[in-house]
Amino acid sequence: MSKHSQTRRITAQNLIEKKRRGEKIISLTAYDYSTARILDKTGVVDFVLIGDSLGMVVLGYPDTLSVTMDDMLHHVKAVSRGTDRALVVADMPFMSVHVDFESAIRNAARMVQEGRANAVKLEGASALTLRLVRHLADIGIPVMGHLGFTPQSVQTFGGFKVQAKTLDSVRRLIEDALALQAAGAFALVLEMVPVEVAQLVSRLLAIPTIGIGAGPGCDGQILVIDDFIGKFPDFRPRFVRTYMETQQQLTQAVERYTEDIISGDFPNPLTEAFAFPADLLDGLRLLEAEYTSAETLEPSLSGV
Repeated sequence: MSKHSQTRRITAQNLIEKKRRGEKIISLTAYDYSTARILDKTGVVDFVLIGDSLGMVVLGYPDTLSVTMDDMLHHVKAVSRGTDRALVVADMPFMSVHVDFESAIRNAARMVQEGRANAVKLEGASALTLRLVRHLADIGIPVMGHLGFTPQSVQTFGGFKVQAKTLDSVRRLIEDALALQAAGAFALVLEMVPVEVAQLVSRLLAIPTIGIGAGPGCDGQILVIDDFIGKFPDFRPRFVRTYMETQQQLTQAVERYTEDIISGDFPNPLTEAFAFPADLLDGLRLLEAEYTSAETLEPSLSGV
């Protein structure tokens, strides 16, 4: 029996049921096996998202637009291997579902077949996106939507800006949210929208909303793990609450490590290294004498 068959994994339907019961949904991003394992073992994280934010916090791109399917699959595979309980949701990267319907289906299927993701996440609510959500739901691939500020549209938005700040734009957001729900999306990320708007959308939907920069009125919350632990130094959005100062702690740890090496304190020969067999130490000394003889140490002048 595999380790994954011994633990009951959270499903998309479980998240919908949590909303019905009024229970908050807990989620974070992850991009590697060890982080996913830690989050999963807490027993409280409902879903782990492999976000295309990895382009910025892992790969060092200025935005998410350069992230490819291969980039995403590499990290989705690692995270899925690290989780037994949490629902694994894979972001569909820029242009992976925007060229045509057939390639969009193939790419989403790759996330499930190759990456072992349990669901995929799509940004926006275009006609193609809604058609894709409907088809994927029909063939058994759960889809999470994403509205408000959608990072893949950063060029259109003119930067990282709060969305739905006018009545017309709120109406469009509501219509898009309802359309995604009708198409079969099981949840919806709301990013960087006003608190009141997020509360309204959450009340109108039967599916859960997951907020990031959208206030406490959503049915759940998500943060990028590197922001959450204070690891990403380049950009810290207003809506991030940092629960660890990893950058500071890691810097201090490197400084202590350096001091220990220079002083000779690390590594400890008794507890952090391996001893040569005691009954062979005399032979080791003879070997040293052989190689440190005058003839051996005399430098060769050949070719000078």
